[in-house]
Amino acid sequence: MKMKIAVLPGDGIGPEIVGVALDVTKAICEKFGHELTYKKALVGACAIDDCGDPYPESTHQLCMESDAVLFGALGSPKYDNDPTAKVRPEQGLLAMRKKLGLYANIRPVTTFKSLIYKSPLRTDLIEGADFVTIRELTGGLYFGRPQGRSENGDTAYDTCIYSRYEIERIVRLAFGYAQQRRKKLTIVDKANVLATSRLWREVAKEIAKDYPDVTTEFLFVDNAAMRMIQWPKDFDVIVTENMFGDILTDESSVITGSLGMLPSASVGVHTSLFEPIHGSWPQAAGKDIANPIATILSAAMMMEYAFKLNKEAALIREAVDASLEQGYVTADIAAKDAPSYKTSEVGKWIVDYIKKA
Repeated sequence: MKMKIAVLPGDGIGPEIVGVALDVTKAICEKFGHELTYKKALVGACAIDDCGDPYPESTHQLCMESDAVLFGALGSPKYDNDPTAKVRPEQGLLAMRKKLGLYANIRPVTTFKSLIYKSPLRTDLIEGADFVTIRELTGGLYFGRPQGRSENGDTAYDTCIYSRYEIERIVRLAFGYAQQRRKKLTIVDKANVLATSRLWREVAKEIAKDYPDVTTEFLFVDNAAMRMIQWPKDFDVIVTENMFGDILTDESSVITGSLGMLPSASVGVHTSLFEPIHGSWPQAAGKDIANPIATILSAAMMMEYAFKLNKEAALIREAVDASLEQGYVTADIAAKDAPSYKTSEVGKWIVDYIKKA
């Protein structure tokens, strides 16, 4: 198979973790006889510094012409610490999602036997937890207009907007995932307070009639957040709006014990994008200490979702599991008093495993 990938390392640790995931992708392609071509492009703070645009048109064109996008992270203290900055790295991520039509972010959460002790939650609560959160990605508070501040600067406002069409497409997608898994869908909203959430619930109830084989439940977001910590094994597929999904998926990282373990896929109208859920961690940039596993697992999702190559994805996950079992990991997930390894060393170990498999 021929694969054309747009590689967007981004800021901070992005170049290091994406470099490792790209090496793993190359090894998989060589192992299975696929032809891989890729080009790199700028996004985020580095793009602002280069041309003043966090998502340049040249980057967008590369993404549109590619079969998949492998993305690292974006963000910089230069902009985080300047609330008056009119152009920000995060605007590049929002623009990329909007222009590529990436309306659904898919974030699986599974536990790893060798890392269960890293979670602050009790083993009996999280062992065997396995669920997927599907977050609506191009609507809601992050994209609603009007948005801004009053003339005197003392009042700020954001607008949350959702249309029936936006809700229908993400909810139907979620029902489809539930049908392929354990046939349970949890719809998270705040319908007791928000008009947009009431529309979410109304539309979801209508759609649920088309999926009688799926058990559907509705939870307010505060209750869902509590239950995710108390009974994570109760969930199968969760679907929710943009901001709620942003918060809940980061919360779910405590189940695995580290943000550095969670991959994601963003899918929609045009080219799909694959990225770890963590940020750019600028303090670690260039130090070769960042955990690359979430990005490597994102490459596995890319094989599975973008190219329908399930065997290739399975081998990547097998290699990751082996590295965890052998303790060949970065410092953030290393056992107490056990050795830890650099980003590049973990990547090389996984590449070598794939080549020998």
